Order: sequence, then structure tokens, then C-alpha cells
Amino acid sequence: MQPAMCAEGRVALVTGASQGGTGTAIAVRLAAEGAREAVAFPADLSRPDGGRDDLVDEVERRLGPIDILVNNAAMGGYKPFEEWTDRELALITNVNVWSPWTLMRAAVPGMRSRGEGWVLNLTSFAAELPPGPPFPTNRPATAGSAYGSTKAALNRLTLSVAAETAGDGIAANALTPQAAIATPQLLAAGWVDRAYMEPLETIAEAALALCTGTITGRIAYSLQLLVELDRPVRQLDGVGLVPDWQPADLPAVIATHTARLEAAGWTNPFA
Repeated sequence: MQPAMCAEGRVALVTGASQGGTGTAIAVRLAAEGAREAVAFPADLSRPDGGRDDLVDEVERRLGPIDILVNNAAMGGYKPFEEWTDRELALITNVNVWSPWTLMRAAVPGMRSRGEGWVLNLTSFAAELPPGPPFPTNRPATAGSAYGSTKAALNRLTLSVAAETAGDGIAANALTPQAAIATPQLLAAGWVDRAYMEPLETIAEAALALCTGTITGRIAYSLQLLVELDRPVRQLDGVGLVPDWQPADLPAVIATHTARLEAAGWTNPFA
């Protein structure tokens, strides 16, 4: 069992937390454990002049030094590589790479000076290298050039930050959903079978584990991490347990997702 209020009094900055999806779930879960981040700070992370350069300073002026930084905001999209325009590439790179880089560059020095801090970057299975030929037939392989490339860059950046802060008391990790996250927007879109989704609670619990623990330098899959840590999955308010999504339930879920990806041509997709 996790210690009570494991983020007590800590200041957490979670990007992309205003839409009721993954970022909101992570912010609510952190708040349930005592973190201080229940203030909205508007910023447009798709533009260099959208406020990202001053965001860390603004948060710290109002709430105090940032202990936990979660780079969740992301821009997606799947289509053939030649159809991406320069403008679209600039937008997706700004959101998925340059903004996390800018925010880490601003927040990590303070964490280092205090000897403690947590950085978590939300990433994607699209960052994995498609095996082949023959290549997989699903969208991460056939249309994931821009989204996958930016998330692959974020993974490499995450490991660089972990290496460069080793011994400084800072944990830097990336977290990949094991399956599509059942956000309100994705459920409303209806193009993903709910049998191949995971709830907001699992990604939020895995994020909480990486934002309060000692693991660093990991590109983790959400459900596998929860099994590894034998970590109970709680409701976002931190009170009750989520039925059917506890560590003992998850190996079967992972096996289902593995079989689906292998059927599309991925070899050992979560290895």
C-alpha cells in the first residue's frame, strides 16, 4: 500500500490538464495525495511565444518551488509523412518536444539545488520502432511518422535528463499508456473498441508512482509498471479501489493488448 498523502505539500505542474482527460486525471490524483496544483495557468504550448518560457516562474511565484513536473500536453495525428505541412510539423514539435524541454530546463535547476524533484513525460507506443519488413499494418506503423518521431525524441530526452541528474535526487521518467486511455474525448469519438482501452485511473496511478517514488531513467508502460510495483489502483480521489483493474487483474489485460498488436505484426510489442 502506498503511504498516506505521498505528495503532501508538494507543488506539481501538470500540463494539458484542462480538458478532462489524462492530464486532469493525473492532477486530481496528485491533489488527492496532498499536492498543490489546483490553479489554472493558461499557456499555448504550440507556439514559442505562447507563455511556456515564463510558466515555471509564474507557478513558482504563486505556489512555491516546483517539486513535480508532468509534461502531459500533446498533439497527435496520424497520416502519411508526405502529407504533413511545415506548419503542422512546427506545431506538433513545439507541443511534444520543445515545450517539455523548455519546462524541464526551467524547473530542473531548482530541483537540483533542493536535492529533490520528479519529472514525468507522457509518451506513446507510437514512439516504438516498427519491426520489419514485413511491417505492422496498424496506424502507429503506417501513419505515425510525426507523432511517433516527436514521442521518440521525448523518450531520448527523458533518458538524457535522467542521466544528467543522476545523484541529484531527481527522478526523470516517461510513461506510456499500455492501451488507449478511456478519456471522455476518445470515448465520444468511438473509433477505439473499449475492450482495448485502459481507464484514467490506471494511467493516473502509474503516474503517481513515478512522481513520488525513486525509479528514474525508465520508459515505462502503465499496466506493466503497476504489476511490477504490485500497486493498488485507486479511484482518482484516492479513496476506493477500482474494480477489475488491480495488479492481479492486469496480466490478462496486458496479454490481450499484446495479442492484438502481434496480430497486426508487432513482435514482442511491450518488451
